[in-house]
Amino acid sequence: MTELRNVTLIVFCAIASGLAQTPPQPAPTPSIVYSVHDPAAIKDYRTNPRIVREMVNRLLLAATGQSDVGKAWASLVAPNDRVGIKICAAGGELFTTHHDIVNAIVDGLAAAGHSRGSVIVWDRSLGGVKEAGYRPSTDGYQLKPIAPREGYDPKTVLSAPLLGKLVWGDSEYIGDLGKMPMLSDSENTSNVSHFAKILSSEVDKVINVPVMSISETNGIAGCIYNMTIPNIDNWRRFAQGSRFGAESLAEIYANPIIAKKVVFNLMDGLIAQYAGGPQPQPNYAIQGPCRFGCRRVEVFRTMARTRESPCNRPNSCLCRLCQSDRPG
Repeated sequence: MTELRNVTLIVFCAIASGLAQTPPQPAPTPSIVYSVHDPAAIKDYRTNPRIVREMVNRLLLAATGQSDVGKAWASLVAPNDRVGIKICAAGGELFTTHHDIVNAIVDGLAAAGHSRGSVIVWDRSLGGVKEAGYRPSTDGYQLKPIAPREGYDPKTVLSAPLLGKLVWGDSEYIGDLGKMPMLSDSENTSNVSHFAKILSSEVDKVINVPVMSISETNGIAGCIYNMTIPNIDNWRRFAQGSRFGAESLAEIYANPIIAKKVVFNLMDGLIAQYAGGPQPQPNYAIQGPCRFGCRRVEVFRTMARTRESPCNRPNSCLCRLCQSDRPG
């Protein structure tokens, strides 16, 4: 069973992630998803940085069971771990992972002893980060895109029984058809994808921070989508709808390169998009000041909604949304 551990819904959503366990390994603890909601977190599409930070921290403490932010992050990442934050930057000003959320995470990592400059924040392309308020010169952490072709690791191969047409930017794409063998037009395809070097070799632990959006070909573009499709080349073959848009993503996520590295998933639901994604479509947007969080993303069988704790502000609360009915 594919799982994501440490999920929080900001609304936000957070989940912590781990590879599905197989005997004789001990079964992991049941997964719990938390949601935090505060209508004061965003107004007229502008966030309140202080309240957003409080929401992130409340989810983190709930998902880890710690009482201190620094200790909570230290329970997820070791001092010598190279930490990466996988954002979604495809949405421009409104639908890129909110800058205030990433800042709150990095501040928490700094409280746990990690230098800001060592943290890598990445996506396939960073086209939306400037409009979303990211400033590399002052933020202090590294902002990295995945370089076309050279940004993929030829040693980390993902094979699937589905051919994809290679395009410029894919690791094995050959642009000069004169160098292709006979029948080159039909042979410039592959059943192999490669993981991004950032994921395979530059980070040891990953904090996954998708936005609450949708993919017209893959369904909900949430935690599993954010760690799979944007982190591989030759990905278009997995965006054809049917089973390739659902089951295949879970299979990709189960690869140890992803599943063993993701320790926390926090879904940014400050603004949600219900159609036309993952590219920004403001006409299909809902402003929803909430986030989800959990230590593991998995298939949940038992759903529950239990208020854990209110906040001092009206209509602000932390809720436990759901818990699996079995460990693992």
